[in-house]
Amino acid sequence: MRICLLCYRGNPYCGGQGVYLKYVSEELVRQGHDVHAIVGPPYPPDMEGVTVDCITNNEYFIKKGSSVISDRNPFSIFHPFNIYEYCNSRLGAFPEISSFSYRAYLKLRELMSKKNFDIIHDNQCLGYGLLLMKSLGVPVIATIHHPLTIDLENVLERATSFVNKMRATMFYPILMQKIVSKRLDHIITVSEDSKMRIHKSFGVPLERQTVIYNGLDRRIFKPLARVKKIKGKIIFVGNVEDGKKGFPYLLKAMQWLDNSVHLTIVDGGSPHRRATDRMIRNLGLEKRVLFTGKVDTAELVKQYNESEIALVPSTYEGFGFPAAEAMACGIPVIASNGGALPEVVGDAGIVVPARDEYALAEAIRGLLDKPKLLHALGAAGLKRIEERFNWQGAVEKMIAVYERCVYYPAIR
Repeated sequence: MRICLLCYRGNPYCGGQGVYLKYVSEELVRQGHDVHAIVGPPYPPDMEGVTVDCITNNEYFIKKGSSVISDRNPFSIFHPFNIYEYCNSRLGAFPEISSFSYRAYLKLRELMSKKNFDIIHDNQCLGYGLLLMKSLGVPVIATIHHPLTIDLENVLERATSFVNKMRATMFYPILMQKIVSKRLDHIITVSEDSKMRIHKSFGVPLERQTVIYNGLDRRIFKPLARVKKIKGKIIFVGNVEDGKKGFPYLLKAMQWLDNSVHLTIVDGGSPHRRATDRMIRNLGLEKRVLFTGKVDTAELVKQYNESEIALVPSTYEGFGFPAAEAMACGIPVIASNGGALPEVVGDAGIVVPARDEYALAEAIRGLLDKPKLLHALGAAGLKRIEERFNWQGAVEKMIAVYERCVYYPAIR
């Protein structure tokens, strides 16, 4: 098949959507398909066998003052899309998603005469431009990892003032994604929990959604025989400032654990850790918490393998890559029951209530005291990943969805 993938942030190091793009596109190529990707910044590294077109944006939503004026092309701000992005960003909205979809539509219209795609597959954008793409006569589907209503609910929960709540409501393009998602030919999602939440939040019928679990690259995430465990080392991988990740509850749990327990955090080197750093100081955990900063994949796998337990205390996950990555490395996982994490972990790990630092501390303490259980859960997690979460199987199911949309449009 001739497949066009869309991803408004294409780099694997900027989030789960970039990881998804890389592995799905490369596996589609391995299975013999012609794959073209239209991506926004930050752009992905080379993807084997995939043709890539890069869409620009001027990132007005993070630029201040005169920095919005380009040194190389100062009049570019008067381009219609740039005016749209600039004005929306100054009103407090996040225009990157919708503007990418419009620019991608224009690129697709240009490419269609040469490529004649069979299907267009969007990855979490859900901008109005996707509705324009339907006029090209090609089925348009999308992967929704989770509805943005989850993000908004989380921000509103932590907002301390009415103004902050209004800003959050303006920022997230939920109405747009709700309108677009209901009008696409089909939705792929990554867990049963996400499927139900998409139905509840966006109104997409359950029969027009297909759950296809993410995979893991077992050539990368695997046990390393030569790496020794560090006694008392536990690991958290994720953005500590993302409220959905439940990191404050892990810090609170640390104060109930013995001083021999040390937490390593792989958070991508985010410079915005003011609240987290303050909380670490207030809890007296400075000597028991280590931030690695941004690490490459090889170092991440090493960090997993050195750890006795991986912690995923999220209040919500549409899937939960860190849990799956740790399991693929043979590391026992303690996860919350937030979102799809129980689906990923199953009976191969320990699941505790979200937002409960006492249950989290008790689970960590109990598991560290039982070396045989540590080993058993690590082996069970590795087996579960091998059996259920691989990209080859995921893409085969994806192709079945494509074929249904292309050849049997009446039952999309």
